[in-house]
Amino acid sequence: MTAASSRAPAPVPAPSASENPGSNIRPASQQQGPGQLRRHPVYNAAWYLLNAALVVAVVWALYALSWELSTRRYLRGFSDAIVPATASAEEKIEAILNWMALGPARLKQSPDGSFRPDGSVPDRDPTDTLNYDALLRVCGTATNAFINLVDSGGLEARRLLLVDSHQMTKHVVAEVLVSGRWIIADPAYRVLWRGPDGRPLTREELANPVTFTAVTQGVRNYDPSYTFDHTAHIRLARLRFVGLPMRSALDRITPGWEDSMTATLLVERSSFAAAIVALLIVVGFIVLRVALRWFGEKRLGLRTPRIHRQFLRACHTFLDTAS
Repeated sequence: MTAASSRAPAPVPAPSASENPGSNIRPASQQQGPGQLRRHPVYNAAWYLLNAALVVAVVWALYALSWELSTRRYLRGFSDAIVPATASAEEKIEAILNWMALGPARLKQSPDGSFRPDGSVPDRDPTDTLNYDALLRVCGTATNAFINLVDSGGLEARRLLLVDSHQMTKHVVAEVLVSGRWIIADPAYRVLWRGPDGRPLTREELANPVTFTAVTQGVRNYDPSYTFDHTAHIRLARLRFVGLPMRSALDRITPGWEDSMTATLLVERSSFAAAIVALLIVVGFIVLRVALRWFGEKRLGLRTPRIHRQFLRACHTFLDTAS
């Protein structure tokens, strides 16, 4: 054995990242370890806090969506029991109003055991407004029950506020779209307003004092101050300081927003409003998360883990443990 052969083989230097572009090995200066993460405590705190908030928002959105789906199933069953499937639009409206006037006995008081004679009952849950006599005798909650049943019956409806010159609400009725016309139904008085010829009337027609007097004088205990000369669909003035600026902004962004059924359902169905708000919050948190990750990678040089990679890593770890 020669001296040259007895020598240990010289170690082969590992190729650098620059020599092997396809390698996954990064230089030590570019590897992200705990020490590098600890250099940005504010960013890390914001990152983990935002991820926790996103998880909470997703859970809330799932709960709100399940609440809305269960409410829709309940209303669908209620509507199927009241409204004939083959009836015309006007017959469906009359069927709902007749059920509200002559339906089976209901619980006399509101769910919390109280009833406010001034009509300021705040309950807007359709599962309550359909089952409590006290709520069906108040114009706001009676209209809530009516609109939810009409919506489940396949018709388009929206609420209509009769307001005074100071934009204070006097009475609440419903508009239903039938044959291209928004006709007026008054759930509190259980009546679909019709002219002398039997044709359903719109708010523009009821704004005529002669027509209004002719059709309302036969309704027992109807308040003649409930006129249609000033109306609104959504009254944001009750939000005080933010109401008027919000209305002005919405009018510029989406003109006619308050005339839509979506705007009415947002104020008439708590589950629908909760689902929409929850989804918007989830989208907002996702946008913030993307922006924060971009800032960390581009400005701070951090490599934040991707959700799908973490999920795949967790799946691999679970499968390896199971095997």
